[in-house]
Amino acid sequence: MIQQATRYQPLRVRNLRATGVEVPMTYALGTSRATIVKAPLLLIDLETEEGITGHAYLFCYLRDAAPAIAKILEEVLRVTKGEVIAPLELWAKLAERFALIGVQGIVRMAMSGFDIAAWDALALAAGVPLATLIGASPKRIPAYNSCGLGLMSSHQALADEAEKLLVGGFRAIKLRLGYPTLKEDIAAVHTVRRRIGDDVALMVDYNQVLSLAEALHRGRALDNENIYWLEEPIRHDDYAGAATLVRELKVPIQIGENFSESSAMAVALAAGAADYVMPDLERIGGVTGWQRAAALAATHRIEMSSHLFAEVSAHLLAATPTCHFLEYMDWADSIVEEPLKINDGFAIVPERPGNGLTWNKSAVERYKI
Repeated sequence: MIQQATRYQPLRVRNLRATGVEVPMTYALGTSRATIVKAPLLLIDLETEEGITGHAYLFCYLRDAAPAIAKILEEVLRVTKGEVIAPLELWAKLAERFALIGVQGIVRMAMSGFDIAAWDALALAAGVPLATLIGASPKRIPAYNSCGLGLMSSHQALADEAEKLLVGGFRAIKLRLGYPTLKEDIAAVHTVRRRIGDDVALMVDYNQVLSLAEALHRGRALDNENIYWLEEPIRHDDYAGAATLVRELKVPIQIGENFSESSAMAVALAAGAADYVMPDLERIGGVTGWQRAAALAATHRIEMSSHLFAEVSAHLLAATPTCHFLEYMDWADSIVEEPLKINDGFAIVPERPGNGLTWNKSAVERYKI
């Protein structure tokens, strides 16, 4: 039986394993960009010389991206094999290695997955939850249900799905917009609002589909619809345009899932491009990048939510000074041993060591790409 490492024993990288799976989604997610019915995930296992294995997963968006990211991870292993697991130092070393191709896209995703697994290994070695390792304690995190409410042609189906998303005591849900006309967007909002009532927070997400002029037009209409936030109405890196929306609209503007490392977030905040931010774990730079982003959010006194990766993000939000909302997606539930628990609309950060990820081996085999 493998013995747990002592609290002060350094860990060294021994091996990296990457396994692609494609898991069915509880609800089809129709956005203004695409309709998703299966989630392609890349499971990462970081084995150490001391017998402790850290875990992470990435959302690949496209099935064919999984083997490409796995290939980058082979180079990550070549660079880090035998090294002591010190995530900040290893991130810098990998950033130097990939400087010419750029720490972006699937390179950044691979580095982030490695970083997440590295932090998990450290928490497992210390025998504490990841939240505790980075300076917090396991707690309840406000969550909104983002599993469904894509673009739909049937108002009845939209209303029924909105009601289903309230199971578990959720008091906040997210609706995708971006129908061909403003009239259709407003009809969808009214359909959902009638079913969920006025006390449930309703976020809306355009997935970058609008021009600035159209975002101003539709945003002004949404100002009167009791919307909690308006997410990514225009191109994600148009910070000047987003700043215009912040100034001109009453509804708060939410961006951040496409921040490429904390440096992009710093530029956005300096431009006044958001009322709220929501970094994505595989784009912001894993746990290391998240901590830098959380410090930025605290400095700017701006509330920070998560995007995807609910299991690990719950730990990180527990240690985020301006913690706002956890985006809850159940996509990984079918391949983990212990899914994240939701109680009365709050995510419950587990008290077991690590980031909470352990694989259900039979399920992984079933959904393996």
